Amino acid sequence: MLVDFHSHTTESDGTLSPVELATTMRKRGVEIFSVTDHDSLGAYAKIGDSAGTATVVPGIELNTTYKGNEVHVLGFGFAADSPTVEDAISANRRERELRAEKMVAQIDRAGYALGIDQVRAEAGHEGTALGRPHVARALVRAGYFADVNAAFRDLLVAGKPGYVPSSYMLPHQAVELVAKAGGVAVLAHPGRLKDESIVAELVAAGLAGIETFYGTHDANQVAHFRNVAAHFGLVMTAGSDFHDPRYNERGVGMEVDRADIQPFLDLVL
Repeated sequence: MLVDFHSHTTESDGTLSPVELATTMRKRGVEIFSVTDHDSLGAYAKIGDSAGTATVVPGIELNTTYKGNEVHVLGFGFAADSPTVEDAISANRRERELRAEKMVAQIDRAGYALGIDQVRAEAGHEGTALGRPHVARALVRAGYFADVNAAFRDLLVAGKPGYVPSSYMLPHQAVELVAKAGGVAVLAHPGRLKDESIVAELVAAGLAGIETFYGTHDANQVAHFRNVAAHFGLVMTAGSDFHDPRYNERGVGMEVDRADIQPFLDLVL
């Protein structure tokens, strides 16, 4: 079956509006999907009937930091008006604003004249959660780089002048708040972790799932994270992490056997 439990819109750092993303999912034939914008639930009020007959599972991606790493936690199946989740979103969004301002200041000192208003303009509207992609797009629009990938590579990654480490909540806190809100906490793109020992810690905190089937996981990684899921008793999910049709060449949707994700579906449907 074709599903996608990890995607982004203009409510965070994606380039398609909620309606455009839902329409893309429908045209691709995705049966069940989630919009997991970073620190935002704004897309769900805007999708309307554009998803057609596809089932939409509420979701979010919470950015966290731990031991110098960014660790992303996906949350599914909680109440959209949960005060616990809303408080966490508000705190993370404040940190995002401060981080973007620091990036702009460092970039300016490095010789790239860029204003925070130019970064906010790339976000589209005031409610959008700011992120590095917005800074990268502003740099491209200003003519400093040919594309977003070049801006990241030369200026916005660790060790480069424009990089500012995030200072979000701990992943343990994100897992706990999703569980407290009645949701299912899932570790996003585990193949990007530098240290997998964190998985055991997060399981102890209430982690329920792991994103085994991910857009850039190769066959060996999928097999490995199947074993990790089995070892810890975690449900498995599948996500493309779609942001932009120019940079996500595979598009939306992940083809999986229903049996592999049925335990997850049982929790959220």
